[in-house]
Amino acid sequence: MKLLLLPPYFTPERQSSSLLDHQRYVAFANAGIEMILYTPTPTRGIEKVVREEYKKRKREIMYDGMMTVVRYSLMREGHNSIVRAFRYFCGFVKQYIAGCKHKDADCIFLVSTPPIQGLLGGLLKRKLKIPFVYNLQDIFPDSLVSSGLSTKNSILWKIGRKIENYTYRKADKIIVITEDFKHNIMQKGVAADKIEVVYNWVDEMAIVPIAKECNPLFDDLKINRSNFNVVYAGNLGNAQNIDVIIDAANQLKDHQNINFLIFGSGGLKEHYVKKAQSYGIENIRFFPIQPLELVSQVYGIGDICVVSCKPGFGGAAMPSKMVSIMSAGRPIIASFDEGEMTYLLQNYNCGKYVPAGDVNAFADMILSLSANRELCQQMGDNARKLVLKRFTREVGTKKYIEVIKDVVNKKKRN
Repeated sequence: MKLLLLPPYFTPERQSSSLLDHQRYVAFANAGIEMILYTPTPTRGIEKVVREEYKKRKREIMYDGMMTVVRYSLMREGHNSIVRAFRYFCGFVKQYIAGCKHKDADCIFLVSTPPIQGLLGGLLKRKLKIPFVYNLQDIFPDSLVSSGLSTKNSILWKIGRKIENYTYRKADKIIVITEDFKHNIMQKGVAADKIEVVYNWVDEMAIVPIAKECNPLFDDLKINRSNFNVVYAGNLGNAQNIDVIIDAANQLKDHQNINFLIFGSGGLKEHYVKKAQSYGIENIRFFPIQPLELVSQVYGIGDICVVSCKPGFGGAAMPSKMVSIMSAGRPIIASFDEGEMTYLLQNYNCGKYVPAGDVNAFADMILSLSANRELCQQMGDNARKLVLKRFTREVGTKKYIEVIKDVVNKKKRN
């Protein structure tokens, strides 16, 4: 069996899904699935010297000979949205031309970034007469509306809806990452039996619970083990609403045993640091983002760990950091829109949540939890158990393989 892959980004580029992609490719290779992957010369987060080196690599063999990587030239990715859109279009054309040459492929597998990948999959399916499996990681154009970048019934939204409908119609199977995503696209006319829910997983062997007394990061960063530590780790941007954490820290400044520890980077980090300084509070500290191999230690510092968003930015989303926190055996405190993530926190007793943006409720919840560390420990234990049951690498990758083999075998039978 041969799988046609057309990702817009690929190693050595780093993006939020890089680890999941790699682990999925490993699973495909171990299952005997051959892969042909077309991707641009790397640009995102890559130094010029690295990009120049990869321009020379037209073809690579990876994953024990089970993947052939073919790179094509494409302009560097810029910050201008028009230039980026033009780059996506050029990549779309090149990937379509390259994909048309692979009539020996048995299946097309595409992920929903950028959203025109669904259009690409549908066109290639018609040309190659092979199944198309679509992995829906983000619902476009809904995400444009929720993020404030567009409005419902705008021209961009209408174009997005047409692409979305075409994609769902042409895909043989749609893999979504939450039950909320499934319900969303079912309301748009997609049959339930066309949809498979596969949660984004975590490497439960790499991110593990670490007892405070065994965590060297406390000493390395001079953090008091006896304090009630509230940890946030991740992007410091607009959607994450770090303001709610800083404002809560200001409200709780007189509770000297409660400390807020923020690990991260992003476009608004300087703004957040200055805001905390303007309050003159000493119960909040900022640290650089830590290496991936220290994720267990970072979350292990927290008595509770934060997942937050601006009002209207959450809902169907289930941030990847959620399962990382749970795998580390730590409870979650969420300032988030009500949805699947908050449902899991409540029904599996692995955390607490308050409405997104409600600073008073967020601060009150932290104060309440700081007085009940036994409950925090119990919720953390529950979180780890839930990961081992539903969010492991083995469970997730096995479902991807089953879906792909099923659509390919169904096509052969017909």
